[in-house]
Amino acid sequence: AQAAAHRQLDFLLALARNVSQEPKKQDLDAHCCHLNRRVLQDCRFEDFRYEPPRAAHQARRVLLKPNLGYPFPPPVTVSIPVLARVIEGVRRVAPRAEILIVEGVCHALPAREIVTRLGLPQLLTEGVHFLDADTLPARQYGALWAPALLTEVDCRISVAAYKKTILNGRPLISASIKNLYGLFPRARYRARSPHSRGQLHRPDIHRRIAQVYREIGVLFNGAVVDLRLTFESTDWRPDRGRAREIGQVVWGEHLPAVDARACAIMGDLLPEYLTALE
Repeated sequence: AQAAAHRQLDFLLALARNVSQEPKKQDLDAHCCHLNRRVLQDCRFEDFRYEPPRAAHQARRVLLKPNLGYPFPPPVTVSIPVLARVIEGVRRVAPRAEILIVEGVCHALPAREIVTRLGLPQLLTEGVHFLDADTLPARQYGALWAPALLTEVDCRISVAAYKKTILNGRPLISASIKNLYGLFPRARYRARSPHSRGQLHRPDIHRRIAQVYREIGVLFNGAVVDLRLTFESTDWRPDRGRAREIGQVVWGEHLPAVDARACAIMGDLLPEYLTALE
């Protein structure tokens, strides 16, 4: 399984190189080495020094979308230390940027209460603000509605936990792409539960996640996946399962490649929505 995941990762890296707009260099080998590093990096958390995407450099407004949708600590949600290092990295390259932490929760509790329980207020220093995605004006992106703010910032970064669940007998990996579900207004996408976005699971969640990437994810300039602790469930529930300590972080500029690398480290085959993007 791990070898297959690595082969799929190689394909996604090639895809990322093809969509890059970086000018060609005479030394193609050096160019590809540099581009791979920019597209994808991983290390132990102790050595993690976040290098933001090019779009963050001297940006005026940066949007961070962390996985903070439940009132439960890691690995159900992303860890505050990882998010803190992402903010530090953005501050190094954009010292005057307004940093907007945007999340829409998936729980009965209000968003601000959830993020307070998780410890987010300690990161809300000058120029760093939390916004509840459910309260933001929305606009249409293709067939989907999401915050208009996505097109009003200079850089967008997904900061995700890594979670593995089972839905309808098929494994589902939640990482930087699935993390984007928290951006969609629950009032528009609720189904049986008013607290979730059940319509984005129909008719097939893998096709819907691929759609989310093609219409929303392509706007994102970077992703970080927190593998310090990962989450595994034997059923569909994304907040009831066991933790697995890995101690790593993966990041880069191409969301599918970042998620594929996280799967390879975990020894998981790529989920169907990622293979659909091939």
